[in-house]
Amino acid sequence: MLDPEDIKRRLLAAFPDATITLSDLTGTSDHYEATIVSTAFAGQSLIAQHQMVYRALGDAMRGPIHALALKTRTPPTP
Repeated sequence: MLDPEDIKRRLLAAFPDATITLSDLTGTSDHYEATIVSTAFAGQSLIAQHQMVYRALGDAMRGPIHALALKTRTPPTP
């Protein structure tokens, strides 16, 4: 299992400007839903955005995190 705060730390290391909402969907610390808003996603396809998140989480995606529902987007423009 991976602590939700550790997941957030990993994501913030990759996306320092991000606003991240993370929910444990089952209470078992292995099924999560994440919403990540970052300028790093600008100009990237949805698939590329999700691949960026998977890379940021690294080995956690091959073990401790069994499922991750993702919503990624850029911040609204003023």
